[in-house]
Amino acid sequence: METTQKPGKILSLGIQHMLAMYGGAVIVPLIVGGAVGLKGAQLGLLVSIDLAACGIATLLQAWKNRFFGIGLPIVMGCTFTAVSPMIIIGKSYGMPGICGAVLVAGIVVLILSTFFGKIVQLFPPVVVGTVVMIIGITLIPVAINNLGGGVGAKGFGSAQNLALGFGVLALIIVMNRWFKGFMRTISILLSIIIGTIAAALMGMVDFSPVGAAGWFSLVKPFSFGLPTFHIDAIIALSIVGIVSMIETTGVYLALSEICGEPIDEKRMGHGYRAEGLAILVGGLFNAFPYTTFSQNVGLVQMTRVKTRKVAIVCGIALVVLGLIPKIGVLTTLIPNAVIGGATLAMFGMVIASGVRMLGKVDFSRQENLLIVACSVGVGLGVTVQPDLFAKFPSLIQILTNNGIVSGSLTALILNVIFNVGQHSSEEKSTDLAKQVVAETSAAES
Repeated sequence: METTQKPGKILSLGIQHMLAMYGGAVIVPLIVGGAVGLKGAQLGLLVSIDLAACGIATLLQAWKNRFFGIGLPIVMGCTFTAVSPMIIIGKSYGMPGICGAVLVAGIVVLILSTFFGKIVQLFPPVVVGTVVMIIGITLIPVAINNLGGGVGAKGFGSAQNLALGFGVLALIIVMNRWFKGFMRTISILLSIIIGTIAAALMGMVDFSPVGAAGWFSLVKPFSFGLPTFHIDAIIALSIVGIVSMIETTGVYLALSEICGEPIDEKRMGHGYRAEGLAILVGGLFNAFPYTTFSQNVGLVQMTRVKTRKVAIVCGIALVVLGLIPKIGVLTTLIPNAVIGGATLAMFGMVIASGVRMLGKVDFSRQENLLIVACSVGVGLGVTVQPDLFAKFPSLIQILTNNGIVSGSLTALILNVIFNVGQHSSEEKSTDLAKQVVAETSAAES
């Protein structure tokens, strides 16, 4: 139920929501863009596009109508479970390949939105937790390479880089130990800012590109080229889209309780549809797949302001920031070591989220142990040795060249063999997602 609030309070709380998700929003384009070879102005453009797309995605969810939009105070951003697949896709097919896969993933989510509740039993905690854990593990090398200064960097592993990276990680730990409330929520953003200031004092940051950048520029569709479509890339990001829908279900249910606003299956379908549209927006602008940010659920619980107007203000603020090139360029000046320190914690949290989901699984059953063991083994095995199936037909390699795809499909197939129709009532993904997000929100508040 919407509550009346003073405009000044709505504005300040909307900006607060933006700050809470800002660090996570800009880290994704910096990591993915850097991994595919974007630098300078191009990387700044990707950051600007991502911020604007986050804003549009947030507004789509806040816009409650007959066709889409959950109408709750939800903030949208790129899911970290998509980072590793996008890096793999980007290295093989560039930004156009990522764009094509994002567009198709958006269509898949739109198609599933009307009947997702009927197939959710195919994605119980044992499957979702395993997939999330595999994705998180494959992200850790990215964080470590950045912490050292970046792959191929002249000073890789230098004392300066290690001091910056581990210093940022230490700041995040300290702020999460001794700070509370909103300061704790933005601990990663503050640590990145402090780390960048420290790097500037060490002479590691050049601010001249900011002066050369303009104050206003419209983002354009397909800024990095027309999309290309590749089956392996499409499968990988479609799996990410489905996992995100399961996590989104938890956000919807948690916010429904916090806001005292009951939602039914039809309204949840509108939310899924808005998420599909948000992913399509990401593809249209050469950006990323978007989903709900659970850290903002904790902020709603903390402030007790339950109106969707705060999400609308946040969305508008993100779009405005995306139209200011100086903001995008300023973000690209963050040294790799600082990004590495922050992402080591963030990507580790992806693994921890997977472990927490698996903590709700009944491991007294040998079948569940086998699902996790075989899926993680296949996923990590293919990641470590991608040429294992090099002599197989290309159609088979589409499913085996990517550790996330092969591990996820292994988990899905084994779950159907062992669990579907036998113990599905024991592990309801919706209930688990609701509990996980509620616990996360409580911890953050």
